Amino acid sequence: MEIRIGITNTGRELSFETDEAAADVKKSVASALDSGATHVTFTDNKGNSFIVPTSGLAYVEIGTEESRRVGFVA
Repeated sequence: MEIRIGITNTGRELSFETDEAAADVKKSVASALDSGATHVTFTDNKGNSFIVPTSGLAYVEIGTEESRRVGFVA
């Protein structure tokens, strides 16, 4: 699943693929924001970790867990 994170005052966004479920990602972001945590951590498919400050979050876009279809659909 693809995750895209917008960071305030930055023209680019952070984009990566993860194996985590969409519900788990939503829960970790929501709990970090609700508890007043200073950062939230994500891990991608390759094992890289991303630490994003919660004060700089503009948006978090969580993609679908379905794989893309290839070919024509009738």
